[in-house]
Amino acid sequence: MKQKKEISVVIPEYCGESMLAELLKRLHAVLQTLTDSYEIILVNDCSPDNVWEAIRQVCAIDKRVVGLNLSRNFGEHYAISAGLSYAKGEYIVVMDCDLQNRPEDIPALYQKAKEGWDVVHARRVHKKFGFLKRMSSSMFHAVYDWMTGHKSDSSIAEFGIYSARIIREYNKLGEVARSFNFLIEFLGFRVTAIDVTHDSRADGGGSSYTFRKLFRLAMDSIIADSTRPLKMAVVTGFAMSFLSVLMAAYNVIAYFFELHTVRGYTTTIFSIWFACGLLLFMMGILGLYIGRIFDQVKARPIFIVMDELNVGED
Repeated sequence: MKQKKEISVVIPEYCGESMLAELLKRLHAVLQTLTDSYEIILVNDCSPDNVWEAIRQVCAIDKRVVGLNLSRNFGEHYAISAGLSYAKGEYIVVMDCDLQNRPEDIPALYQKAKEGWDVVHARRVHKKFGFLKRMSSSMFHAVYDWMTGHKSDSSIAEFGIYSARIIREYNKLGEVARSFNFLIEFLGFRVTAIDVTHDSRADGGGSSYTFRKLFRLAMDSIIADSTRPLKMAVVTGFAMSFLSVLMAAYNVIAYFFELHTVRGYTTTIFSIWFACGLLLFMMGILGLYIGRIFDQVKARPIFIVMDELNVGED
């Protein structure tokens, strides 16, 4: 049985070696003002730097820090899920490793949660991202909102505090296509948000979320949360069929009334290419959903923890 803590802090680690010491220093300084019963869970998502070795060194001297080493790179949302499955806190904070999420905002989140809220999001008033990151993030939310019919808030990310009961429900979810924010939104419960300061990345580098990763996350989230692409394929197919019926009717009428009709090899070829391309597009949408079903029914674990440090320590 897990020995309960008051607060758990779950942090997925990727390219965060240079910031780890400062992150832990600030976290300890903040958490000690709130409670003596806390833990910090660092999840190494197969980072290319030596962050796991740094975590090992920290865990050897500080039992309040828990280290988890994933067997390969699963992705941020899967690393978060791994950390949450080990968390013992009555309240669980999820934050990034790059110090753009300020540890000094945790007390305000904690005090708000103590009022009875199950989820307290940290709303970033002014995001300190580069132009390309802001643009790709805006595109992600625009596409997601349009394809799902939901209204997402681009100022809210994973940073926030969550009650133990909503995390217990989150841990029961078995979706392979995993997006932490959208699954939390699905669960419901009592949700609020407070404004926080968003800092620049501590090491001065760029985000590890490339456009390709954002695109993949958007596709996974859309397919997991919406059947609208399938409905769009049906509507498009019906519209094309209706148009073909009208064209056929026109040609019949033109034949009997000897109207002028345009004949041409190019028009025929373009029509065939367009129809084939449309069919392949709709088959591709269907294939994406079938692929997700295939991934789901295999029931493979969504993460694999290779090494554990200070697990079960009090």
